[in-house]
Amino acid sequence: MSVFILQMIIIAFAGIKRSHIPNAVRQTTFEKNIGLIANFFWLLAMGYSVFLPLLFGTIWFYLGFSVFSIGVMILSFTTSNFITTPVDQLIQKGMYKFSRHPMYLSTFLICSGAGIASASWIFILLILVMSVCLHFEAIIEEKYCLNNYKDQYREYMNSVPRWFGIPK
Repeated sequence: MSVFILQMIIIAFAGIKRSHIPNAVRQTTFEKNIGLIANFFWLLAMGYSVFLPLLFGTIWFYLGFSVFSIGVMILSFTTSNFITTPVDQLIQKGMYKFSRHPMYLSTFLICSGAGIASASWIFILLILVMSVCLHFEAIIEEKYCLNNYKDQYREYMNSVPRWFGIPK
């Protein structure tokens, strides 16, 4: 799961100041807590993943490694799109043409792939809980982007699916 640490280092070295939604924007108690809950389950899953034995040579490993690899490719392209777009602009290129939240999508695929490759149902359960939280986090981000980018984001929402699909 060190791929996420590598991504954070790359973004830090690129000097990007953009991050998730500013805490000041979160208005309800639910909005304030959902990010904390998602991060808690993400950290719990990452810590637990250190102890997962990969089941080399099994169908679980090959299936999980395939899902993991797709997730890493999406994360790589998305990180590049993220770094090369000015902070004050809406990201609409690369993977952001196919998903409004490709970083969350890639996180789900990477973590799910690791869970499948190790056949750990506990890990997959942690990932599912984390993914539900990330879904709500995506909705909060969209509300923030609508406030920030107005009609430009509304048009983007109408042409690009939340998770994945072919642009309209």
